Amino acid sequence: MASTTTTRTERTARLCAEAALFMRDYVLSRVSHDLRSPLNAIHSWAYVLDRKIDNADSAAQRALAGIRTGVEQQVHLLETLVDTTRAETRKLQIERTPFELDALIDETVADVRSALADARGVSLTVEGVPTGVTLDAGRERVAQALWLLLAFAAETGAQGSTVTLAVSATAAAAQFELRWQASFDTLTDETLPHVLEPFARAQAREPQEVGRFPWVLALCQRVAEAHGGRFDAQPLVQGEAALFTLNLPSGAA
Repeated sequence: MASTTTTRTERTARLCAEAALFMRDYVLSRVSHDLRSPLNAIHSWAYVLDRKIDNADSAAQRALAGIRTGVEQQVHLLETLVDTTRAETRKLQIERTPFELDALIDETVADVRSALADARGVSLTVEGVPTGVTLDAGRERVAQALWLLLAFAAETGAQGSTVTLAVSATAAAAQFELRWQASFDTLTDETLPHVLEPFARAQAREPQEVGRFPWVLALCQRVAEAHGGRFDAQPLVQGEAALFTLNLPSGAA
C-alpha cells in the first residue's frame, strides 16, 4: 500500500509539472503574439515619420533612430527568449500505440481521487464505461489530458459536489465530456488541499472570453491538436454548470 501511495504521489507531481510547463508555453505564446502587433505598428509609423522628418533636424533623427533601436531590441528579445523557450513544447510529440481505453480511464480516475477529489469530498462519476474500445493514440498524453481535466474540475468543485465524465468511444474516435458546477471560492481557499499551483488557480478565476480556457488547461488543447482532435471549454461562470469536451480521433480509423 505504501509503495502504491508513493507511486501515485510521484505521478501527481510529474503531472502537475507537465501542466505547469505547457501553461508557461501558452502564456509565452500569448506574450509573443500580443507584443508583436504593437511593435509592428511602431515600426510602420517610424517608417512614415522617416519620410516626413527633415534630414537636417538632427534631434528628430536621433529620436527616430532610438525608436527603431528599441523596436529591434524588443523583437530580438522575443526571438531569443520567448520563442526559444517555447521551442521545448512547440511541437508536441506523441507515440501512437493501441491501448485499452477502459483501463486508462480507471487508472486516471483513481489517480485524481487519490490526489485531490477524496480529500475535497468531490465525487467522480464516469458514464459510458466500459466501452470495450481499443484506442490507437498517445496513451501517456491522453492520460495527462484526462487527469488535468478531472483535477481542474475537482479544484473548482465545491465540497460534496459531483464531477461527471461522460465517455463516448469507438475504434475511430473517443470523446470525453466533463460536467460539474463551478465554484471559484475553492480555487483560492488555502484551507483546502490543492494540486494546481497558485498562479494557475488565480488566473482561472478571471473572466474568460468565448473560445478561451483557463491557461492551466493548455496541455489539453495541445494533446487534442497533436491527435488531430479538438478541445472545447465553455467559459466558467460562478455557480453554473461547466462543460469541457475533449475529442480525439484514433489512428486506427
